Amino acid sequence: MAMDAITIIHAIFTILFFLPITTFSISSLSQSQSQINSNSILVALLDSHYTELAELVEKAMLLQKLEDTVSAHNITIFAPKNQAFFDPDFKRFLLEPRNLNSLQTLLMSHIIPTRIGSKTGSARHRTLAGDHHHLRLQTNSTTTDTQWTVDGACITHPDAVTRPDGVIHGIDHLLVPRSVQDDFNRRRSLRSISAVKPEGAPEVDPRTHRLKKPVPPSNPGSQPALPISDALAPGPAISPAPAPGPGGPHHHFNGEAQVKDFIQTLLHYGGYNEMADILVNLTSLATEMGRLVSEGYVLTVLAPNDEAMAKLTTDQLSEPGSPEQIMYYHLIPEYQTEESMYNSVRRFGKVHYDTLRVPHKVVAQEADGSVKFGDGDGSAYLFDPDIYTDGRISVQGIDGVLLPLEEVKDVTRVKTGQPAKVVVKQRRG
Repeated sequence: MAMDAITIIHAIFTILFFLPITTFSISSLSQSQSQINSNSILVALLDSHYTELAELVEKAMLLQKLEDTVSAHNITIFAPKNQAFFDPDFKRFLLEPRNLNSLQTLLMSHIIPTRIGSKTGSARHRTLAGDHHHLRLQTNSTTTDTQWTVDGACITHPDAVTRPDGVIHGIDHLLVPRSVQDDFNRRRSLRSISAVKPEGAPEVDPRTHRLKKPVPPSNPGSQPALPISDALAPGPAISPAPAPGPGGPHHHFNGEAQVKDFIQTLLHYGGYNEMADILVNLTSLATEMGRLVSEGYVLTVLAPNDEAMAKLTTDQLSEPGSPEQIMYYHLIPEYQTEESMYNSVRRFGKVHYDTLRVPHKVVAQEADGSVKFGDGDGSAYLFDPDIYTDGRISVQGIDGVLLPLEEVKDVTRVKTGQPAKVVVKQRRG
């Protein structure tokens, strides 16, 4: 009987000891569940007409973080209208899984952990993303209307949705943080670069010195594309054939075909359309070069790319004879490759090459591991080496237009009677 009394007293003591803890846990759970209910601002956001913003909030996996924020603070959400997300590139950037951090930063920069009513004046508030927004209340002097803005975005629908734990204000465009904009610009530039697939220079057949073209598909059992004699013919010798020189037999080489091939190579290579256009359409240099090669001469063409040719003014090209004079200065009556020119400038420092614009010469020197032509602002670097080399014509791409130096005539000084110093300046055209 005494043991039963002790057991009953022990049970009562246990119940009284654990009762406060159990009651506190149940009340805390019920309080936590009552804070996120159907009347919450988060539920109102997901059910509102700001569907684009609600979709991004769900895909950014921010609901748990926002629930924790709402449980501790009243919040203010600046909700952009759906038309603000109509940029397809920017939305595609936000929805990529690797850009989740940028998406979360963008969305949290629209949320302030403080309740801001429509009657609030100018102030500066910190967002969940860590940046700050400036709220300004401006009055139009002509219409006496009051406009409420946040960092330049007009608040078109103040107090669009109000709940006990927060408020939603409608704005007319996105509030994009600087870090998100920089990340978007960086990814867009990388995508544009990676979209351009590099293409090498077209291959030249060493037997015919013509561009290699893909052989059209042939039916089974048809005749071969080349006769057996051409297939067994040996290739050209390593040493170039001796040139007959001026006055020798004409058309020892098919110069016109070789010039046509190197111009087609420029067009296929890309970036040298202006040079090819001047040779073919604006001047008769292509015909003259063909005659020179047929006579046995060799040529090295320093070809400026399109970006360099675009820097020439209209006056420089419209003067009579200007295109010819410019191109003559880029024609060297020697056969030089990138390797031979680089070895020369490495050995001798500066090399003066004759040009077809007599008596002007072009100066070459070594710079930054490449060959540099000219001096000062009018210099150009060997940019695309050996675009075309067939033993008679060599084409080297450069990144600038070369212009010769002209010595100004001596002018007698009026006061001293002594001859003036010779001044060297750049001549355009």
